[in-house]
Amino acid sequence: MRQFAPVILFSSLLLCLLSLATAQSKVEQWDRFEVTLKHAYSGNCFKDVHLSTTFSGKDTSFVVAGFYDGKNIFRIRFMPQQIGTWTYTTSSNIPELDKKQGTFECIKATGKNHGMVNVSNTYNFKYGDGKQYYPFGTTAYAWIHMKEGVQELTLNTLKNSGFNKVRMCVLPKNYALVKQEPDIYPFPTKEVRQEPRGKETKMWDFDQFNPDFFQHLEKRIDDLSKLGIEADVIIFHPYDKGRWGFDSMPMEVNIRYVKYLTARLSSFRNVWWSIANEWDLVKTKTHDDWDLLSKAVVESDPYRHLCSIHGSTAKYYEYWKPEFTHISIQDEAPLENFGGAAILRNAYFKPIIYDEVGYEGNLPQRWGRYSGEQMLYLVWMGVIAGTYVTHGETYMFKDERDTIFWADGVALRGTSWQRIAFLRRIVEECPNPLQLADISRDHRTSTAGKGYYLVYFGKEVIDSWPFSLPGKNAGYERPKPGTRFNVEIIDTWNMTIQTYPLTFETAPENDYRVFDKDFRRVMLPLRPYVALRITEAIN
Repeated sequence: MRQFAPVILFSSLLLCLLSLATAQSKVEQWDRFEVTLKHAYSGNCFKDVHLSTTFSGKDTSFVVAGFYDGKNIFRIRFMPQQIGTWTYTTSSNIPELDKKQGTFECIKATGKNHGMVNVSNTYNFKYGDGKQYYPFGTTAYAWIHMKEGVQELTLNTLKNSGFNKVRMCVLPKNYALVKQEPDIYPFPTKEVRQEPRGKETKMWDFDQFNPDFFQHLEKRIDDLSKLGIEADVIIFHPYDKGRWGFDSMPMEVNIRYVKYLTARLSSFRNVWWSIANEWDLVKTKTHDDWDLLSKAVVESDPYRHLCSIHGSTAKYYEYWKPEFTHISIQDEAPLENFGGAAILRNAYFKPIIYDEVGYEGNLPQRWGRYSGEQMLYLVWMGVIAGTYVTHGETYMFKDERDTIFWADGVALRGTSWQRIAFLRRIVEECPNPLQLADISRDHRTSTAGKGYYLVYFGKEVIDSWPFSLPGKNAGYERPKPGTRFNVEIIDTWNMTIQTYPLTFETAPENDYRVFDKDFRRVMLPLRPYVALRITEAIN
């Protein structure tokens, strides 16, 4: 028996190593702390193993779900919200994974790490460190399902685009203009059925997940984070039509998928949850199903990331429900005319994002053939009203195999995106988020605080404008008589800002308006898409 001692000793050592936990000793606030547990389990690790961890800080604690990542590896990820010492203890129905303990230090965030985005002051957003966040987003639904080289080109485009949010699908997309077959899928293949004419149909093992797929998704979300871009992650969508069957999975599979996805991604600070894109077009799910899935996402996310649900054109959900932090809608109508966009603020008392208003492009479909001018106009109309608008682009120069940014990514070929980046710089220079100064009477004048206004003329071409401010100034101090103002003329299309040579001085308020004391006017260029920035002069 003595000759077997080294083998027994080696086997015991290997078993011990397989159940050891590894983790970092320090991590920045809002970064990911990860515990890795190694254990060889003979059953279904995705369904049979239950793993969670309690993380305790100075005066708070979080319970975080773990997940199986393949190859005998279990992970628990945590995003610490507070600086200081944290301790943790695992809990599992598998003894080898249970009661693993440790400690780590959460240190101050550095560089571009501003934390996760939250709702701020009812209608707006801020990062965790208090820095204001203004969503200037775009859409690239299936970009992570393209070939690797295409994905890299997309990231390079986004790096230089000025966009800070991307709407993107977890599941692949099957649509008239998006037919690419992904290289990897969220579930392993159980069998491949041969159909007539050589067609193959994959049958999925819904009792397991494919860790390679989710690792790739995570890599791309991290790539976006490095660029300062929020990932608006669309969990479900209707663009399958039986090709893969991911839109018609049983509800128990949907719930497992949600819990697995949130266990993996909740610790990513740049993640937003979009329960669905065009939820009402998914015919295999009822309204009650969407309520159930929305609750499952929120209950599985210990950090309460931003969360909404998106319908088809003018199909609104009950956005006042507590699961939804903001409004994500597909409706251009409120943006077509002055005053329309702001109405939803007073209806929902939440941030409003018009996440789909149509796309700049040249498609035959009406939603995909906006001019660059129209796209920019809609974005400005939303911003002036104190809301936000998502960009999209659908240019096709070859055929259906062409890369269309709205789905595939690659390159931006339109003309609005540069102008939207220009608008973003203007908005970020404001002292506060914009909102209409007098929401019921003046739909062109937006305020960003005491003595700071933007006036937008839209498509109208006029030669001059009488200097005039609303007597009301939202919740800020009203303009007083004798206040001097400077004016800058913004050509939103040509991206120029010109200082006007006159300084204006306000007269006493008259019938809710404040005019220049000499009723002087601002001479304007005879072009559409002109705006004014009006700021109090500093003596």
